[in-house]
Amino acid sequence: MSYSKLNDYIRSLKKSPQIGNQVVFHKIFKAEAAVFAQPMAPWPNPIQQIIKACGLSSLYRHQVKAVDLIRSGQNVVVATPTASGKTMTYNLPVLERVMQDELSRALYLFPLKALAQDQRKTLVRLAGTGEGLAPTAAIYDGDTSAWHRKKIRQAPPNILMTNPEMLHLSLLPYHQQWQAFFSHLQFVVIDEVHSYRGLLGANMACLFRRLHRVCEYYRARPTFVFCSATVGNPVDLAGQLTGLDVSAVTKSHAPQGQRHFLLMDPLNGPAQLAIQLLTAALHRRLRTIVYTQSRKLTELIAMWAQNRAGEFSKYISAYRAGLLPEERRDVESKLANGELLAVITTSALELGIDIGDLDLCLLVGYPGTIVSTWQRAGRVGRSGQESAMVLIAGEDALDQYFIHNPEQLFSQPPEAAVVNAENPEIISRHIPCAAAELPLKTSETYLASPAYQDTVSQLTNAGKLLCSADGSRYYAKLKQPHRNVDLRGSGKRFRILHRETRQQIGEIDGFRAFRETHPGAVYLHQGARYIIDTLDLETETATAIPAQVDYYTRVMGQKDTEILNIADTKALTGTRFHVGRLRVRDQVTGYERMRIRGNKVVGRVPLDLPPQVFETEGIWFTVSEVVRAAADRNKVHFMGGIHAIEHAAIGIFPLLVIADRNDLGGIAMPFHPDIESAVIFIYDAIPGGAGLSREAYLRAEDLLAYTHRAIRTCPCETGCPACVHSPKCGSGNRPIDKAAALFLLAKITTKVLCSPTGKQNVVNIERKPSLPERPSLRRTALPQRFASRAKHGRTVVRIPERCPKAKPVLHYGVFDLETQRSAAEVGGWHRADRMRVSCGVVYDSKDDHFHVYRDSEVMELINHLKRFEVVVGFNVKRFDYQVLSGYSDFDFTRFKTLDLLEKVHLQLGYRLSLDRLASSTLGVQKSGNGLLALKWWKEGKMDDIIRYCKKDVEITRDLYVYGKDNQYLLFMNKAGQVVRVPVRW
Repeated sequence: MSYSKLNDYIRSLKKSPQIGNQVVFHKIFKAEAAVFAQPMAPWPNPIQQIIKACGLSSLYRHQVKAVDLIRSGQNVVVATPTASGKTMTYNLPVLERVMQDELSRALYLFPLKALAQDQRKTLVRLAGTGEGLAPTAAIYDGDTSAWHRKKIRQAPPNILMTNPEMLHLSLLPYHQQWQAFFSHLQFVVIDEVHSYRGLLGANMACLFRRLHRVCEYYRARPTFVFCSATVGNPVDLAGQLTGLDVSAVTKSHAPQGQRHFLLMDPLNGPAQLAIQLLTAALHRRLRTIVYTQSRKLTELIAMWAQNRAGEFSKYISAYRAGLLPEERRDVESKLANGELLAVITTSALELGIDIGDLDLCLLVGYPGTIVSTWQRAGRVGRSGQESAMVLIAGEDALDQYFIHNPEQLFSQPPEAAVVNAENPEIISRHIPCAAAELPLKTSETYLASPAYQDTVSQLTNAGKLLCSADGSRYYAKLKQPHRNVDLRGSGKRFRILHRETRQQIGEIDGFRAFRETHPGAVYLHQGARYIIDTLDLETETATAIPAQVDYYTRVMGQKDTEILNIADTKALTGTRFHVGRLRVRDQVTGYERMRIRGNKVVGRVPLDLPPQVFETEGIWFTVSEVVRAAADRNKVHFMGGIHAIEHAAIGIFPLLVIADRNDLGGIAMPFHPDIESAVIFIYDAIPGGAGLSREAYLRAEDLLAYTHRAIRTCPCETGCPACVHSPKCGSGNRPIDKAAALFLLAKITTKVLCSPTGKQNVVNIERKPSLPERPSLRRTALPQRFASRAKHGRTVVRIPERCPKAKPVLHYGVFDLETQRSAAEVGGWHRADRMRVSCGVVYDSKDDHFHVYRDSEVMELINHLKRFEVVVGFNVKRFDYQVLSGYSDFDFTRFKTLDLLEKVHLQLGYRLSLDRLASSTLGVQKSGNGLLALKWWKEGKMDDIIRYCKKDVEITRDLYVYGKDNQYLLFMNKAGQVVRVPVRW
């Protein structure tokens, strides 16, 4: 490609009478020369040969800085642009170490399987140019055959390339089979670390902490190397993910060719303009990549472009998630060797897969973040040639924001990528996995944080963790809890089945199922339309029917928000910003059918779905009564204004933090009882929180300023999707008032307002009486920088201590009986009423005496049981009461009964015998069993039956007392460990 072709393309584009006027901005970045440096310690000859084979006399300065840190054993994050040589920064130190120690091992983690394939080729090519280098390298992922997996486990390579799911499901749970690998692990390389955010990031933070535990067990202390796109907080991100101290390399010294950046506002839609630009590029043989925002649009643009490209149609291909591995690799190979001139793709080709030297990048819609924009721009001009990127704006808020503020696209710093490493919902799924891998010691650093300690307590109380008898260790209840953890989802997964064939056509996160797969929803899958027929919450399945409809569906709903705690508060011009924990109640109440052409409502259908209630993190800011009074005087629609501000703030939120609209929720309330004023909430839309809100709180002033500017600069008159309308609004964007939003923002962004009394309008709450203390307040505390502070004039509510009252002594009885007949003799256990009583024994806590009743005295036994406040037994509800029902019509469910077997079963999910509990808890064993008691009845040995029954009652009583005093019982699990089962009675 020559210089004149690209310049001719841009010149023709700007002069075109059809589309030239759609170019609203053009910026040129001048070429930059490379800066080289020498490492602190010279490279051995094979490594020098590799560097020379790459056409370099030395490494770039930023590469040298990184490798010096890595060679000294320091953890490092390299956050530089695409094509800046990040791969060399970790491959060279790893290859050098393999030269020095053939037993050394390295773990390379990639978020996508295609990246692992690409990086293995690069590694093999590099090693092949270094004389004497012969490292072993292997990919271990879902495409690796079972035979090869076994071979890799038996003889681990020097470099193992895998992905998070395989680390979670195959390496850590079976670490004993990987002992040779973990014992000699010296490097962990985490590529594309900026992609680990949100739900995936929270799961990855837990996964890396589990990896640390296993490494410590094998006495390995690997150096961690992180590679990232240029994000706003690379050190924080790596630290949040792993808990490690990390050094950063962020300034690139790689060469860069001249780059053009054009911003276009299309008249007939971004897709049509993209096809025009692509067709013109093909005729000039410019190698082009087109990024879209969805799989469907990728396929449509590829199809439309092929229809218009004539002889060039065979040089165009689509690339997206969902293609078979061999199909993806075929496209990648053809791009790299020049057989293809253009590829239309989703974000699947945003990451660092080698696809050769491209000239032109077309973005069909703003990618959502500055980070992604420059990551995609970096796919062109990789060899230093002149290149261009064209951003074709859509109707979304951020697209239009940059249309009206183009210079900010270049001056805006990269957004922060944030992780909530202590999301209680997520860590509660990973702690059992850690305990299954290695028993958890109460003293180990893994459990040091309050969030982990509180979660362990909850898991133990719920029976998902089992504490050892001495309280020093925790064991997992399940042998393999890993299968219940989805690293890329929030928990439950709903299957979507074809109603007729019962074949699975998709799946969806349980948190999104109510909104996207409710009965009547239009569901799209691989270009086909379905109508959801049923949503079964118990089986977690939805059924769908193929349908050709000319509408789509949009849910309607109701939300309310309860403040659980306030972590921090700050005054900001005419408002106050808060950050803390919220409890959100979100209920889908129905849906609208929206005509595809024209977006008109053609029907509304009510739904009866249960609410989703979850705790999360959020920010909120108040609108004072002074502002509201001013709005009333000026006849401004107050509710329409705050609703519009909420939508606009969520739309502009990704300028601060890497997120999209689906990561967030919001609600505007004209009066909130906890705050006693109008308030606008924005919260992380996943249980436990993703860390987005707390990061945005640090830049609250920017959030208000960007929101104001986005609404003010939008040319629409009454509001549109580019400023104050939201595609996911539960009330159908009603009421919305753009003018009211501008009026209110002008008030709250100019000065601190005062109430009519002259006092500053400040909300003074730390913990209001209307917000009772909850255990979750401790469990979900935010990081230290957001710790609640005893200032700002907030009131701390203290509840006075009261003198404890003496508890009354409970009158309880412990009961057991033996029968005359077996289940086989009466036709099954369901006919226990026919078994007849041989003897029954009742322990009475009031007289501390065992009372014996024979068959003829059963009515006296029943009357004795009626005296107790509580009847205690073991399997008494399912068996003993059924036997007694053969003597009386009395409703035994009227007894307040504590059935120890039932309690243990509810806690563990499986039953334990009385003997198993007694032997571990009390150190005693039963004196017989039911079959022996039946034999004694037939032999007339009544005294033996009474002694046996009395012993069972004594054991049951002692277990009850032990559990009441200690709040647990003991038993030996299948692994031979004596553990606790928590009990509360």
